[in-house]
Amino acid sequence: QVHLVESGGGLVQPGGSLRLSCTASETIFRIYAMGWYRQAPGKERQLVARMTTTGFANYADSVKGRFTISRDNAKNTLYLQMDSLKPEDTAVYYCSADRGSFASWGQGTQVTVSS
Repeated sequence: QVHLVESGGGLVQPGGSLRLSCTASETIFRIYAMGWYRQAPGKERQLVARMTTTGFANYADSVKGRFTISRDNAKNTLYLQMDSLKPEDTAVYYCSADRGSFASWGQGTQVTVSS
């Protein structure tokens, strides 16, 4: 069973920054690709950013240049640094771990960008 724990969401003004964190077990962190997805009300869940075990990262076009995904292997923690936040970034953000056809999700953390 994959257990992912997210933290770091909250309310921020447009143009502000937040950093999300996701912790997993050492085994999961070592062999699974890790990523962040988000789901806004009434919309489908979509990829925000994903990083492989070798450090290759890919981003949704809407967040390129504003968000940065990183992983600290010593702490078994995945991060998402979100800068220049926009109201359209408002969503529940989910940490994910995937390997082959298997994927698992955290419980989600709310990010609200509003003045």
